[in-house]
Amino acid sequence: MESKNLILAITLSVGILLIWSILFEAPPIEDTSIINQATEIKKEEGKKETDLDFNSFDIGETIVKSSEDILSLDESLKNSQRIKIKTPSLSGSINLQGLKIDDLVLEKYNKTLEADSEKIRFLSPGDTRDGLEISFGWIKPKDSSFDVPDSKSLWSISNNSTTLDENNEIILEWSNNSGQIFQTFISVDKDYLFNIKQVVKNNSSEEIIINNNSKVIRKEAPQLSGMFILHEGPIGVLQEELELIDYDDLKEDKDVLNYESDNGWIGITDKYWLAALIPDQNIPFKSIYAYDDNLGYVAYFRSLDSYSVKPNTKIEIDSKVFAGAKEADLLDLYQEKYNIYNFDLAIDWGWFYFITKPLFYAISYFYQLFGNFGIAIIILTVITRIVFFPLANWSFVSMAKMKLLQPEMTRIKDLYKDDRQQQQQALMALYKKEKVNPVSGCLPILIQIPFFFAIYKMLFISIEMRHAPFYGWIEDLSVKDPTTIFNLFGLIPWDPPSFMIIGIWPILMGLTMYLQQKLNPAPPDPIQAKIFSFFPLFITILLSQFAAGLVIYWTTNNILSILQQWIITRRTKIKTN
Repeated sequence: MESKNLILAITLSVGILLIWSILFEAPPIEDTSIINQATEIKKEEGKKETDLDFNSFDIGETIVKSSEDILSLDESLKNSQRIKIKTPSLSGSINLQGLKIDDLVLEKYNKTLEADSEKIRFLSPGDTRDGLEISFGWIKPKDSSFDVPDSKSLWSISNNSTTLDENNEIILEWSNNSGQIFQTFISVDKDYLFNIKQVVKNNSSEEIIINNNSKVIRKEAPQLSGMFILHEGPIGVLQEELELIDYDDLKEDKDVLNYESDNGWIGITDKYWLAALIPDQNIPFKSIYAYDDNLGYVAYFRSLDSYSVKPNTKIEIDSKVFAGAKEADLLDLYQEKYNIYNFDLAIDWGWFYFITKPLFYAISYFYQLFGNFGIAIIILTVITRIVFFPLANWSFVSMAKMKLLQPEMTRIKDLYKDDRQQQQQALMALYKKEKVNPVSGCLPILIQIPFFFAIYKMLFISIEMRHAPFYGWIEDLSVKDPTTIFNLFGLIPWDPPSFMIIGIWPILMGLTMYLQQKLNPAPPDPIQAKIFSFFPLFITILLSQFAAGLVIYWTTNNILSILQQWIITRRTKIKTN
């Protein structure tokens, strides 16, 4: 029985560490009915799919410009008329041709830990290699006689503002030759939220039918950061459901994904950054995700119903745009302040959301108290050990008794070595007599699994952990320990390949696991004992590639387990003697 327990413990640990991202963190199963629905819409609407109307997604003038040569960022910015953006969090500009926010730098975030590192560039014009832009426009029935602004339309500044900042609104205007005036009022807060008000004034003698739209367009899919660990790409909360759409699926299937929703938001997300369109939460809207060979990846929305604008009247449509860092506190603030449904899900908290997010806020609280996320992780580890102390205590007591029973268990196996059934009956009678649970040794591992996943997820996806230092050589808790035993921790001037980076903290973790193993009952089978003895080495090599913060958590947890288990083992021996 104890051999089975050891095998089970090893299988649980290794299996979970190796394939947890596939089993637990894979995106939710895609609802193929959406794709089928989009396919049916295409079949039913036929040629209308390429027409400019209100019933189908248009891959036309409103969102696509003709294919052009790739430009450098400087060339693209010089080739267009722009108005500057300058806030404590953002810098960049708005392209007046086509009314696009396509030049945005995040002033609070650097690319690397170097003091002179460049700031993160998030949005770039669509004619550059890393094009990612947000734009606003209008659509009309295909048989209408009036014009609407498109991607080539040049907007003018009507309030003489030269810079968009947190204290200054800009008003942009464009008019046609049939009496319609289009205005867009743009303001921004000190962080990353833009308020957009789109206005149409109908100064003609005829009623017009019109609809607004907004879109995020990414030219090429970037190199992804996390595989199955997190979602990067088109995203949205639609009809109270989180929709995660892969770049590859959208490109390969060539499907136009149509959704209708009463609230929510859509956009495109990276690991730490988000470009999101937030419609008026009181007006139903239609959202579309698509891929076009010339344009790239599109997340698009318009109000579900069109608007009638009678002569000498106007309409006003409000929406918001988020373009910046996915800071948890800020997303929660926007969600509550503007009633944005599940905006916090822009951060991929994963299937263990109910553990990951509370753990994040607990660590954030301790960080505010002590000023170091590493210390906060250690404190949280101590608290979780205290919370689960009764269960762990019961497990360790049982394991200590199992170790004391080892000679008697060996005697029973030798006595009934030719009768497996009798052997098992005798062992079960011994367990019952001594009140020992043979499977209790797996409980410490099972207890740690959800917190292991949650802390790893939190370290990997939360921007607050990005570039967060600990002490000494750990300058970033979200990446692996940069030291390695293969160059004597920097004493030898040689940079080993990535897989040979086995740092000080992973080695400490392996040593604590080895000591913890010595306090447990040893397998009676010599082969199993040898396999089990290599387990700490295997875990050390594996976890050396994980975030340093996670290894610090695991090491601290091992030390507390060793202390608790050593005390319990001594007490058990005293009582037995």
